[in-house]
Order: sequence, then structure tokens, then C-alpha cells
Amino acid sequence: MKDTLLSSAGRLQSPDEKSIEEFGHKWEQVAAAGTLVLMARPDLEKLVGKGNEKMAEDNNRNFPRFMFSLFSDYHPTVFVETVLWVFRAYRSHGFQTTYWAANLNIWVDLLQQELSADAWQQIYPFYHWLIVNIPVFAAITDADLRVSGLNSPDDLHGSGA
Repeated sequence: MKDTLLSSAGRLQSPDEKSIEEFGHKWEQVAAAGTLVLMARPDLEKLVGKGNEKMAEDNNRNFPRFMFSLFSDYHPTVFVETVLWVFRAYRSHGFQTTYWAANLNIWVDLLQQELSADAWQQIYPFYHWLIVNIPVFAAITDADLRVSGLNSPDDLHGSGA
């Protein structure tokens, strides 16, 4: 599974400098708007787990910093390994896989509104790749947990429900 992720991530093309610069100028306002939308969701606790709202806010601030850095010096292995680390870490705190689907869709909507058409076309494939691979990230991190002797991330902190 991981080889498939690495292969598909390797087909992504880094955005050009102009698009990266545009993303760099807009990510803070998009992160703030996205956090407001996420925090207003009535199912937030089910997505992030009890008491993890601050962690979700921190993630929304750190995520675009990572993406900006990634766009500036793209390495598929760094992308895959970082996403897998995030899935393991956040799921161990009670975040559900549905959190990423919900939050990434918020990001996609906001970026499409804020970025020029050219920048959007170059940056969207990274977000699309993240969204379509959520089940793969979940399966790999589930397998990692089984190797460590846990049946699921819920064994650490509950289901978040």
C-alpha cells in the first residue's frame, strides 16, 4: 500500500513559483476562515474527539505551512511519511478519519474561492490526492497500530463520540 502511495505522490507536479507565492500570501486567511467553518460544525466533537478542538485549530495553522514548504521543495517521500505520521498522531488522540475528509473539503472550497484559476489548478491535485487516499492512510496506520499491539486508535482514547 505504501508503495502505491509513493508512486502516486511521485506523479504530482510541484506548483510553479507564482502559484506557490500566491498560496503563501493567502494561506493565513484561508486557515483562519477554515478554522471558523470547522469549529462551527455541530459534529466537531465526533470528528476530533472530546477536548481536541485546540489541537484541530493548531493543525489548521500548521497544515498550510507544511504544504507551502512542500510546494517549495517537493519530495513525495516527505509528503507520504508526514501524512502517515499525522494520521497516527492525531488518531491516537481521538481524531476520526472523517475529520480529514471534512477539513480537507473545507480547504478545497476556500482555496478554490481565494486562488487564481492557474494557482488552483496547480495546487488542487495535492489536496485531491490527500482526499482520495484517506482510506489508504487509515489502513496503513491501522496496520501500524496492530503491529504495536493495539486493535485500533480507539484503544488509546475512545471513539470521539
